[in-house]
Amino acid sequence: MPHDHSDHAHSHLPSDPELRVRALESLLVDKGLVDPATLNALIDTYENKIGPRNGAQVVARAWVDPAFHARLMEDATAAIAELGFMGRQGEHMVAVQNTPTQHNLVVCTLCSCYPWPILGIPPTWYKSDAYRSRAIREPRAVLAEFGVELTDGQSVRVWDSTAEVRYLVVPMRPEGTQDLSESDLAALISRNAMIGTDLVKAPSA
Repeated sequence: MPHDHSDHAHSHLPSDPELRVRALESLLVDKGLVDPATLNALIDTYENKIGPRNGAQVVARAWVDPAFHARLMEDATAAIAELGFMGRQGEHMVAVQNTPTQHNLVVCTLCSCYPWPILGIPPTWYKSDAYRSRAIREPRAVLAEFGVELTDGQSVRVWDSTAEVRYLVVPMRPEGTQDLSESDLAALISRNAMIGTDLVKAPSA
């Protein structure tokens, strides 16, 4: 199953959908219908300025502020909006919390519904057929491929995103982080942890 690794690539060739997107982009640019600079600015915004950092701020706030945590679990859309994060693809959010007895995993089996204002651009693997099918059928095996090993006492609940509802996983706060600031905590939280395919680790872990 394709997933992100910085040190190697699973394939030397772009996927068929990627090739189609590139071909479509080239055609639109050649016809003057799309400005490449605007596209680059848009991608940069979601990759680097929004990215998953908005979501990490939400989770870190929930870790340090019990009242905010309660509001997040009650009405995630409203709680997230308190931090100024809102917009299309982020209107109907639901927060699901990992616990010692339940791990949560998010997928979109129909397409690639994803909370862009909270997590930025969805990773390539999130949109892949393999992830979308296997996350439902064999979530523990998928998690193991991402390096997430769960205890026997931990169940896995898979949440299927739709155009109406999108999910944010609130990972468990790692032990040994009680002295970290909210911003330091946010720096520990990865995009994958908020999808459910990663665990948050303390800095020394």
